[in-house]
Amino acid sequence: MTLDATVQAHVGVLNLDVSLQADHETVAVLGPNGAGKTTLLRAIAGFTPLDHGHVVIDDVVVENTTTGAYVVPERRSIGVVFQDYLLFPHLSVLDNVAFGLRSRHVSRHDAQRTATEWLTRVGLSDRASARPRELSGGQQQRVALARALAIGPQLLLLDEPLAALDVGIRTELRRDLRTHLASFSGAKILVTHELLDAVALADRLVILEHGRVAQAGTVDEVCATPRSQYVADLVGVNLLQGVADQRQVTLSGGGTVVTAEPEDGPVFVAIPPRAVSLHRTRPGGSPRNVWPGRINSADPLGDRVRVHIDGTVPLTAEITTAAVRDLGLKVGAEVWAAVKATEISVYAR
Repeated sequence: MTLDATVQAHVGVLNLDVSLQADHETVAVLGPNGAGKTTLLRAIAGFTPLDHGHVVIDDVVVENTTTGAYVVPERRSIGVVFQDYLLFPHLSVLDNVAFGLRSRHVSRHDAQRTATEWLTRVGLSDRASARPRELSGGQQQRVALARALAIGPQLLLLDEPLAALDVGIRTELRRDLRTHLASFSGAKILVTHELLDAVALADRLVILEHGRVAQAGTVDEVCATPRSQYVADLVGVNLLQGVADQRQVTLSGGGTVVTAEPEDGPVFVAIPPRAVSLHRTRPGGSPRNVWPGRINSADPLGDRVRVHIDGTVPLTAEITTAAVRDLGLKVGAEVWAAVKATEISVYAR
């Protein structure tokens, strides 16, 4: 069960132009607010009209602007889990799950039997007669997922399915959702702004920025080689740009970086914050890269602290709270940042 979609659509100031394919896998679509993530899902589902493009599900054309083919949303073999779930408040949990089947002219008896089966699968058979307002956020999410899957779709679309949940139950519901997604054999498109959700649930990532695909690949590929500042911030690495001449990179903002691997031409340089050591005086020894700077801010992160340094080579270092205390680091303090060449990734732009 596959998806092949090319979506070109203007919505307000957004100019969306995205091609997306999925094949028996979960693809997570990430991006900053306004990047077009939800618009992409709505276009695939048929709720947002295409200016140009096509949507093909399992070789069935449900929309093609060239030929004029168009299948209304309720006739597409798509299950949708909306961010706020959109459960009908006047219907019972059972009737909510059965709704999609009834709208496809399945008899009431058969629809309720299937709905009951799905409520059992998601662990809510005992709440069949309840109204949505009587459920917790996590229970509402499971009802929405059961409703989407009860129709037997070929494609499942999930728009921020964990966003409405309290932090305390997200881990449990993320685990449950992963189990349910694994049981669905079709393509799954998950919109999220949380990298943790994407890493836990997806086989592949697609990053949108300004209505375009900025980067795509497996979780490991994207995390190892971010290609924009948004992606670098998302995966938590320092990203610099420059021009490489073998093992020396002249940075766009000034300064140089020495790398262990040779490259030539325009490159990205990725430095993990934990690879950055801080010193109050210029360090000697093995580091090939040493730069002066001034502490701009320091953010606690559990038993560690993320220290943001302004300088010719701006960096974020992640060090222990003990190191912060021992070095007497404060906002405004002058420091030296050091990174070993072997800790640096360099790859072509």
